[in-house]
Parts: sequence; C-alpha cells; structure tokens
Amino acid sequence: MRLILIRHGQTPSNVRRLLDTALPGPALTELGEQQAQALVPALAELPLDAIYASVALRAQQTAQPLVEARGLDLQVREGLREISAGDLELAGDLPSIKSYLKVVYAWLLGERELRMPGGETGAEVLSRFDEVIREISEAGLQNVAVVSHGAMIRAWAACRAANTDLENPQKYDLSNTGMVILENSGGDAERPWRIVSWIGEPIGGPELADTHHDGPEIEEVNAETR
Repeated sequence: MRLILIRHGQTPSNVRRLLDTALPGPALTELGEQQAQALVPALAELPLDAIYASVALRAQQTAQPLVEARGLDLQVREGLREISAGDLELAGDLPSIKSYLKVVYAWLLGERELRMPGGETGAEVLSRFDEVIREISEAGLQNVAVVSHGAMIRAWAACRAANTDLENPQKYDLSNTGMVILENSGGDAERPWRIVSWIGEPIGGPELADTHHDGPEIEEVNAETR
C-alpha cells in the first residue's frame, strides 16, 4: 500500500505564523487555493483509489480540486486533524512555538505519554492517525492521498517509518502542499512504513512557495529545544 501524505495549502494563520489548530480552522488564502489547484497536474501520473482529508476546513479545501478531477468522494476523518496546541492555541511567539515542538520532539524520542499542555499525549495523537490508516488498509485500498497537517504528518511519518532520523527532526521540512510518500514494508510492527519520497516544497512548483509565510517552522527551534 502507498500513502501520499499532503500538507494543506496556505492559510492566514500560516502567514501570521500562529499555532492555529482548533476546528474548523481558517480557510485557504488566495495562494493556498492556487497551491490546491496545482495538486491536480502535479499528481496526474499517480494512481489514486481514494482521497482522505482531516475535518479542518483548510484540509478539505486543499483536497477538493483533486477530488473533482478524479471523480472520487472525499473521505473526511477526525483522526487526521492537526496536533492540538492546547494551551498554546493561536500563540505565535518563539517561546510558545518552542514549547509546542519540544513536546512533539519528545514524542519522537519515545516519550509518548507526555501530554501537550491542555492537549493530547503522543500516544493519543498517533493512535487516532493510525486508526484511519488501519481503516484504509482494511478496505484494501492501494494508493491513497491523505491531506493533513504539518506537525501531524511529520510526527506520524517519523514515528511509523523505519528510515527516518528521529534524532534530527529539523531535517524534515514540509511547506504548504509539501508531500511525503510512504510504502508499507511490513516487518517492524511499530515502524512498518518506509519513506520513498519527501518533497518539502509545494509539489505544484517553486512559484507557489512562500516559506516565510507557511506557519511556525521547525528550523526556528535549535537543538536546545530537544
């Protein structure tokens, strides 16, 4: 089975670099809409059996052009939503961003019972995403696009793919409409996936990139955060 994980398009909160995780969340900006439309030609050569998106408005809007082009129904699942910022919701200052990512980094290194202040534990986050992936697998689907969120995709891929470097999460940048392709390699029950492609920039092309306005970025946080 192949998963194509796609981060949603740009939102006003990305431009303002805020930890905006509450539902339903903001709509796409004009650039975000262009990024969503660009998914159609960018993925034209990839077969797709289904398209899933999180319950957040921005994820569904990002998926919609692809859904219409492929003639598929959009499958919306709560488990694909962003990692909740909890008490840090709508914060945009660097200390808050560091606090958020420090918890996520701890999850990557095995501290899965650590709770985001006012939010979820790592185990809860991974479990809800795992549940959707299990549903896809049990349905016998082989090629599935999943439109989700930056922190969620990075965390899940890092924890479930055997070929990731958990000690250096800053390596895995993912701008709006960046894409991660994984294949199920079996074997390790904890990390049964293998990343075959990680495209950090918008897959529609460099002209759609606005890396200074696509949300709080992991490179802003140095090694002391971990």
